[in-house]
Amino acid sequence: MKIEILGTESLGVRSLSCYVETENRKILIDPGIALGYIRHGLLPHPLQVAVDERVQKRIVDRWEEATDIVISHFHGDHVPLVDANPYQLNVEKITGLNPPVRIWTKDPSSFSPLEKERAESLSHYLNKDLRVAEEIQGAMTFSKPVPHGEANDNSETVIMTKIEADKIFVHASDIQLLNNEAIAQILYWKPDIVLAGGPPLYLSAISAKQIGRAWHNAKRLAQKVGCLILDHHLMRSSKGIGWLKRLSETEKSVMCGADFMRKPRRLLEARRGQLYADMPVPPGWHDAYAVGKAKPPTHYYWNKAKTLYKNLRLGE
Repeated sequence: MKIEILGTESLGVRSLSCYVETENRKILIDPGIALGYIRHGLLPHPLQVAVDERVQKRIVDRWEEATDIVISHFHGDHVPLVDANPYQLNVEKITGLNPPVRIWTKDPSSFSPLEKERAESLSHYLNKDLRVAEEIQGAMTFSKPVPHGEANDNSETVIMTKIEADKIFVHASDIQLLNNEAIAQILYWKPDIVLAGGPPLYLSAISAKQIGRAWHNAKRLAQKVGCLILDHHLMRSSKGIGWLKRLSETEKSVMCGADFMRKPRRLLEARRGQLYADMPVPPGWHDAYAVGKAKPPTHYYWNKAKTLYKNLRLGE
């Protein structure tokens, strides 16, 4: 089994996209990407946009190669969109690409109104029916829908994916480590490697009780799993970076997506204010970029950042 994490917050973008290759399948999970549209009152810095462009290309390349594509839910950082903003993956980039690929989603009965609209649009633009994932068991197995974070009456849901070959890999998108039933399902599968979204410590609404539960569940997983990769919401702030560091000091199996891929941590959203201070953005840059006329282009910021920040760690 070969696991390639394509995009996560520790790799510079909002995503939890990965590509898993086994002897018989090439599985692309959550082929979407976004940048926090406004953070600290600022639009995405051009350096973030430069990284976004590179990750989008990797996702599109893997879409073309995949036998199967899994969409855990239809948030804009997990799926191509018809109405994508300039920093998301537009469905136009994959329309007509790899017609035989199988696309798996949760049962439409679990869709929110927005998810229903996006699923129908994706199916229409690709001229392809989306398959119900929960019906499948075997080398690729799916959970029933579990809460997107905390369970409540209005909770949105995601599906988790288990891929079994020489190892067992689980992709647990956006569970935020807050739902005990989701954790129990992962443990039941007895995985060797888990890629999961950690708690959103950047949000003021998260309570101390929730943070404590996420910590407890992270330790439960870490003690049973050979490699626990925590990323996504967790790595959008310095709080999350510190939280992961403390956890990895006691549970040696814990890491972020960049660590797993042996790449530098590019914690760009967490450092957006610093990016603007170090590399000022000309007025009107974002408007120009949105219509393909940005000056200077994104590669200017990419090259400048390599000079300013050793390994693009941005002081981390």
